[in-house]
Amino acid sequence: MKNIKKLIRKEVLGLKAYEVKDIPAKIRLDAKENPFPLPPEFKKSVLNEAEGILLNRYPDSKLHDLRKVISSQLNVKEDEIMIGNGSDELIQMIVTAFGGFPERFLYSVPTFSMYGIIARAQGQQVIEIPLNENFDLDVEKIIAAVKKKRPRVIFISYPNNPTGNCFSEDRILKIIKECRGGMHSAPTVVVVDEAYYNFSKKSFIPYLKKYKNLMILRSLSKIGLAGLRVGILIADKGIVSELNKVRLPYNLNSYSQVIARFVLENRGPIDEQIDIIISERERMMEEMKGISGTRAYPSDSNFIFFKVKNAERVYKGLIDRGILIRNVNGKGHLKDALQVTIGTPDENMEFLKALRELV
Repeated sequence: MKNIKKLIRKEVLGLKAYEVKDIPAKIRLDAKENPFPLPPEFKKSVLNEAEGILLNRYPDSKLHDLRKVISSQLNVKEDEIMIGNGSDELIQMIVTAFGGFPERFLYSVPTFSMYGIIARAQGQQVIEIPLNENFDLDVEKIIAAVKKKRPRVIFISYPNNPTGNCFSEDRILKIIKECRGGMHSAPTVVVVDEAYYNFSKKSFIPYLKKYKNLMILRSLSKIGLAGLRVGILIADKGIVSELNKVRLPYNLNSYSQVIARFVLENRGPIDEQIDIIISERERMMEEMKGISGTRAYPSDSNFIFFKVKNAERVYKGLIDRGILIRNVNGKGHLKDALQVTIGTPDENMEFLKALRELV
């Protein structure tokens, strides 16, 4: 059909799809994944646990067993938890539930691109506030936008992707307090996306009881379960109850539910891998400081954001050497910027060696 695009909403036509490039590489340090597979014996136990799943039956629609484990580990109530098919689905639910004709969604840039992609895809308006020169939140501009434009939701990536740093806690708290609403105004919901929590150990979960307009996102993808697509939302039970109205039934398959529950109940091997990743991150930071022409920025995540002269040449040079990293080179804060995921010790050594040669 030649004119099929006439049937597509203009907001969708104007979008650029989130692209995952399939570039062959011996060493892949581009996707912020845990580079370590599950240890063989532990993997065997996981597969044994999953063997009893009945494929002819629907998954548990309420995800009771998985929510029970998460409830115990995060010290929150089960009715304060929602599970999604990755954090992306949870973000989509938030935009669907809080959106309007249209409503406004605010986030600082640069940040995780799916906030804007999902909001725009649903015909919502976005407010983008640039980070300050220290890659931190510009609180004054955000609060001014909140007062003037009253966005329904603010998304805050903590640690931030792509810059890797945690924003100042006091700045985020100031925004949350400002967004509580009052006698004559509705509150603005603040979503703190803690996808990289396991590498920062910093969380706003302790503030949930005090601030009812706060939501937290977590993910199991970064710790080694990216293939399961398990996202976690924690919020006041009133918010969770409303979001459940737009959650699709059976949104997380049986295998993801069972394996995620088992791994969380027996997470020793995963925690050991996380410790290695954090240790390697610190070692790589020190090494990169000594590479002339390279500026690596402090990271609270499982990747390092860095800048070099002629980022495109360095990126392509690494690919020629069989090493794939993330090219985030762009305007403003992203000028000459690249991003490398922390890999295994051997992979990291190969990357550092190639970077020295190229820079």
